[in-house]
Amino acid sequence: MIIKTRAVILREIKYRDQSKICSLYSREFGKISVIIKGARNPKNKLSGLFSAGNVVDLVLYKKNSRDIQLVTDGNLISSPMVPAPDLDRFAVLYRIIDLVRHATEGHEKNLSLFKLLSGTLEELYSNDVHFQQLYTWFLLRFVSLLGFQPSLRFCVLSGRELMPAVESMKLKELYFVMNPGGLALPGASGESSAKKQLIPMRLVILLNTFASTRLPSGNSIKADPADVETLLNLLQDYCSLHFGHARPGKNLSIISQILLK
Repeated sequence: MIIKTRAVILREIKYRDQSKICSLYSREFGKISVIIKGARNPKNKLSGLFSAGNVVDLVLYKKNSRDIQLVTDGNLISSPMVPAPDLDRFAVLYRIIDLVRHATEGHEKNLSLFKLLSGTLEELYSNDVHFQQLYTWFLLRFVSLLGFQPSLRFCVLSGRELMPAVESMKLKELYFVMNPGGLALPGASGESSAKKQLIPMRLVILLNTFASTRLPSGNSIKADPADVETLLNLLQDYCSLHFGHARPGKNLSIISQILLK
């Protein structure tokens, strides 16, 4: 069966003399593995198309009886190499695709997740990107789509609405509870042995801002970079707990080698 689909390349490995096997996240089939024969031959029209982070339109010769599908054609939609290679862009890119690769099952279509991934990469590959803000926003959306959305409006432990309670009790801090995930009032969190972190109200407000923003572009969310970094680390820990995947590091030496190729 010949099928057309759009996909994001998550990982590539060399196969035999000139071919590649790639893991990708596709619009129609979720995460699948494909083989591209002759993809490492410079004379092949698909050469260079199947690199990690590229968004491509491709044609598959698909058989349900096999685990690795055959790519017969493809076109590049977007690439992290355009407009120009950037160390910070690659650092965020590899965090995103590594998380998607480890936290998703194969052959499970999730159109919302594909739109999140492709839309985030489209923004990531544009000019004037605030990388930490975009990655923080992606983490919150990603973990929510996979069923672990943190409770931000109601206390995750007592069910009490947070903002009226904050105002009446004149609170300056709330807890972020890792499991079950969400914000909690200090009194309610004291009854729980769950892992939690106390965060000031300005971070609570910023977390809600990320949750309500459709897609941050440029520096659209006005925030102290230190506060964004704190939320980023918090959400990485949250993802690590629920997906069983270690917090990704920048690994700048590897990324530098890629950029120098």
